[in-house]
Amino acid sequence: ALCAALLPGAAPAAPPAVEVRLAYVGDAADTALSGARQGLDEANVQGRFLGQAYSLEPLTLEAALAPPERPWVALVAAVPPASLAALAAAHPDAAVLNVSAGDDTLRADCRNNLLHVLPAASMLAAAQAQWRQANPQSAARAQAWHPDFEKYAAAQLNIRYSKAHGQPMDDRAWAGWAAVKMVSDTVARTRSATAADVLAHLRDDLAFDGQKGSEMSFRPNGQLRQPLLLVEDGKIVGEAPVRGVAADDPDSLGGGECAK
Repeated sequence: ALCAALLPGAAPAAPPAVEVRLAYVGDAADTALSGARQGLDEANVQGRFLGQAYSLEPLTLEAALAPPERPWVALVAAVPPASLAALAAAHPDAAVLNVSAGDDTLRADCRNNLLHVLPAASMLAAAQAQWRQANPQSAARAQAWHPDFEKYAAAQLNIRYSKAHGQPMDDRAWAGWAAVKMVSDTVARTRSATAADVLAHLRDDLAFDGQKGSEMSFRPNGQLRQPLLLVEDGKIVGEAPVRGVAADDPDSLGGGECAK
């Protein structure tokens, strides 16, 4: 094999794939982890063409707070609010992607590296208020995702996820998938797998579809701008921002202000 490699005209060996190490912090039974694993599978399909190899390491909170031997490019976190703040402080150069907590106080703190993929409680409330303004008798609730959502290639994502994991995709599964997917899209676009570069792109230059038909980006407080679904009796009845009630602008759903 060595002789063949030295022969004139022999094709050079392909360079080793760039490692993109991600961490998942939270309960292993949480659907956020199965969503993140779905995102990982898709990232590696894309990565094979780009010389990138993705891995996802499930960690306990205690392990994630300890100094790592090698830094992670980003952390996907399904942990309580106080733990999110601790994770962000422990990994100041890496994006910590919140896929489970909707607390508005977390967003108001505006930690530079804490990014919220799941919608805030205020966003859900604003979507429901818009819907009820147009449909006063409705008791619809706002959600980030629904397993029957079909537009914008959402149907294909739902099928891939349910086949791979044997369950329907819910809000946290979508958030886990989206967190990994936006990181892999960032690495593919910037050709950088350093935590600081990925964080900077996510905060300032992200344009992520997420199978929702809208270019989503992060607000100054770290919240992902996104359209929401209105669901009543288990069925999708509408989308927010609600046409005729609010401007077609995701910033009409909840605030993006910082506490200071």
